[in-house]
Amino acid sequence: MRIGVFDSGLGGLAIAQSIIRRLPQYDYLYLGDTKRVPYGGRSQSTIHEFTAEALNYLFTNDCQIVILACNTASAEALRKSQQEYLPVHYPDRRVLGVIIPTAEAVFEQGQARRVGVLATESTVESGAYQREIGKQCPEAEVVPRPAPLLVPLLENDGLKYVDAVLDDYLVGLEDIDALVLGCTHYCLLKEQVRAKVRVPVVSQDEVVPEKLADYLLRHPELETKLGRNGERTYRVTDVTTGYRRLAQRLAGEAIELERVSL
Repeated sequence: MRIGVFDSGLGGLAIAQSIIRRLPQYDYLYLGDTKRVPYGGRSQSTIHEFTAEALNYLFTNDCQIVILACNTASAEALRKSQQEYLPVHYPDRRVLGVIIPTAEAVFEQGQARRVGVLATESTVESGAYQREIGKQCPEAEVVPRPAPLLVPLLENDGLKYVDAVLDDYLVGLEDIDALVLGCTHYCLLKEQVRAKVRVPVVSQDEVVPEKLADYLLRHPELETKLGRNGERTYRVTDVTTGYRRLAQRLAGEAIELERVSL
């Protein structure tokens, strides 16, 4: 059995590769829905539909655990997937998100009374970060900032335009105590962001691997089912030259993208 990592595009590769570096012994299957990226501006029902299709593909391809590396899917579809989809279709499998561990990590770095969140419009509108950060620290004020242009720029080889766009999105976040990069695609921008702000920046590629390692330690009944051949498979729903370049940049190495249909 494998660990599956799903994202609406290629941003989740940063999460997948960081998990693989932390837990190299297991077998992995990455799935990026590059044909329909981004999810951030879509309706809740459409996000549920797309996420269910991805989960079905991953589970039918021998994934024991799936990480929803897509913040939009985590915000909009994780609960429904855990409470409705799994019990009916795959009661022995697990789906985990990235928002709760990210919210936990904010306060592991110290006190934070005012927390900025850069995320997609859908993630911001879901209130997921406001809710989960509030659970960690009810006194904390969350300042969400929709950043709808970042994913299309990252997915379409537009990095040269990102600097000015980031400056615009960071206006009004000067007096925060911590900044969450609430989209896995933004891992690619973490050093640019850190150069622009003077507070701790929470990047999910640095958070999720340790949280998953801890989860597997606490759930040996799942961990013992995982294959240990060190296999890595990367599949996407559309492949272009630009996607191949971005995939290599995010993965930090040359990887082969295999096109599949959901």
